[in-house]
Amino acid sequence: MIRNMDMGLVVGAFAVGIVVGLTGMGGGALMTPMLVLFFGVSPLAAVSSDLVASAVMKPVGSVVHLRRGTVNLKLVGLLCIGSVPSAFAGVLVLKALGDGEQVQHAVKLALGVAILFTASMLMVRAYMRLIERARSRDGRGAPLPQERPEVQVKVVPTILLGVVGGLIVGMTSVGSGSLIIIGLMMMYAGLKASQLVGTDLVQAVPLVISAAISHAMFGDLDLAISLPLIIGSVPGAFLGAQLSARMPGGFIRRALAFVLLASGLKLLDVGNIETGIILLVALVAGPLTWMYIRRRHGFPALASTEKRHRLAEERRLAGDGRSDLTAPSGDGA
Repeated sequence: MIRNMDMGLVVGAFAVGIVVGLTGMGGGALMTPMLVLFFGVSPLAAVSSDLVASAVMKPVGSVVHLRRGTVNLKLVGLLCIGSVPSAFAGVLVLKALGDGEQVQHAVKLALGVAILFTASMLMVRAYMRLIERARSRDGRGAPLPQERPEVQVKVVPTILLGVVGGLIVGMTSVGSGSLIIIGLMMMYAGLKASQLVGTDLVQAVPLVISAAISHAMFGDLDLAISLPLIIGSVPGAFLGAQLSARMPGGFIRRALAFVLLASGLKLLDVGNIETGIILLVALVAGPLTWMYIRRRHGFPALASTEKRHRLAEERRLAGDGRSDLTAPSGDGA
């Protein structure tokens, strides 16, 4: 019989899986704080259990991207050279910090910092994409790639990115879907969004498996926590992937950033009043600031308005094309 806590873990993991399927991000950044804040799991056990669940959940999306050809296998290989051993070493770094309350407090603080960083990187990623679109539209930059681009591989920086990302994931379970993808965006601006997501997702599979094995050997793995997470997160990720084509990605990313901000503040033991004030400011000032940034770069303040204009223009062009086909040429007049 499933206990109440187990059922709660399944439901929570299902919700997190949906978010991961929708955005490709937020797995460890949501799952681990959920375990710590809502289920009272110790930080180290939460990291260990989440990594094992992620090791099962990540390959689901990876297979889809491999079939679609949206993966740069050269970059995956270089990233794994750095990330796989450093992810395994992450738990050894944790053990070196000490035992008991000392290491649990260190993990909790590291989680808080990593999650706040992830939230900020979501906004950085959105801003970088907006800049690319503006430059492409105005002719000041290369057109956004429509085919699979060939990129000039930067061997050493890519391996170092894998080392840093793997170490952080091994210690906190956070970063495989946020830190590394931002690094890829900065180093390989020519990659289209689908290749960024696909490459990051595929490289995250051996990374997370390495970290999970290390935590199973040296960490604080609890299968009674991991199994409900797997049961809930895998179907959630599948459903999220199906919904991703129907829901606006911008709204989902903003909601995810808001949840990550709240989680990070609580993990850093920020008071309830202070947390409430920060979240209220973010809720009001964030959308207003983003609308101002969009206007500064020549876009409508609201993405929904831009979408309506684009659809209207597509319909107009389609109508003009049909008119050209049916109208008399006039040559014999």
